[in-house]
Amino acid sequence: MKSPTLVIGQHTLTWGSRTYVMGILNVTPDSFSGDGLMTQADTVEASLEQARGFLASGADILDVGGESTRPGSQPVGAEEEMERVLPVIQRIAEEFPQALISIDTYKAEVAEAALEAGAHIVNDVWGLRADPALASVAAKFGAPVILMHNRSNPASVDVRERLGNAYLGAEYTDLIEDVKRELMESVQIARAAGVAETHIVLDPGIGFGKTREQNLELINRLGEIRALGYPVLLGPSRKSFIGYTLDLPPDQRVEGTAATVAVGITRGADLIRVHDVKEMARVAKMTDALVR
Repeated sequence: MKSPTLVIGQHTLTWGSRTYVMGILNVTPDSFSGDGLMTQADTVEASLEQARGFLASGADILDVGGESTRPGSQPVGAEEEMERVLPVIQRIAEEFPQALISIDTYKAEVAEAALEAGAHIVNDVWGLRADPALASVAAKFGAPVILMHNRSNPASVDVRERLGNAYLGAEYTDLIEDVKRELMESVQIARAAGVAETHIVLDPGIGFGKTREQNLELINRLGEIRALGYPVLLGPSRKSFIGYTLDLPPDQRVEGTAATVAVGITRGADLIRVHDVKEMARVAKMTDALVR
C-alpha cells in the first residue's frame, strides 16, 4: 500500500481499518436505477433529503452526478451538467459541513466549478482520458481522484425491457491484466499533472464494457487490482450483471448487491459506491467484523 491514509481537510480515511461507504446522488432524470432526483418536484430539496438520510445511515462520502452513465443515455453538455449539480453541492456543503462530497464527472469545467462550490473529490468514470484538463484541475485543488477503468462503447448496448440496458463486453486479451495496465495508464496521467500518490483511488469499472461473466471475475479477483498499491473503490450497486444473474429488474437487486459488496470487501475493496446506503453500510460493517 503506497499510503495507509488519505487526508481531505478535516477528514482522514485510513485504508484497511474499515470499508468506507459512498452514497449515490443522481441529479438526473434518467438514472438506470430509477432514483434520478430530477424526477422530484424540487430537485435540490429532494437531494438534501437523500443526503440527510444517507449520512444518518452511515455514508462517508456523497457522490453527486449530473449525467447518467446508463447504457444508451444521451450525453449532457457542461453547462447543463453544472446547472444540475452546483446548486445541490452548494446546499449540501452549507447544510452538512461535515460531509465529504465527490463530483461524478469527466469534464474539467464541471469538476472545477464543483470543487469551488464545496466538493472535495473528483470521481471520473473515464479515468482522466476523456478530458485532458481534468487531471490538472484536480492537482490545482489538491483533490483526490477516483480513476475508473472504462471500455464501454455507447454504440454497443444490449437492451432488455425488464432488466434494463447493459454495455456489451469489449475485447480483452487478458481481462485482469488489461484492466490493470489501463488503470496504471490513468495513474500516470494523474501523476504527470501533479496529483499526489496519496490522492489516487482505483475503480475497476464494474459494468463498463464488460460482460456479466467478466464483471463476476473482476469482483472475485479484485485483490489483483488492490495489489497495484492503491485503495480500490467497488461500484456494483444494482447493475445489470446482477439483474442478468438473478433475472431481476433494478429495484429488486439489493440482495445481489449485498453479495457483491461482501465478496468485494473480502477481496480488498476499501470503498463501496451504492444506492442502498443503509443496507450496504450494514453489510460492510458485518463483513469488516469478519475479515478485518
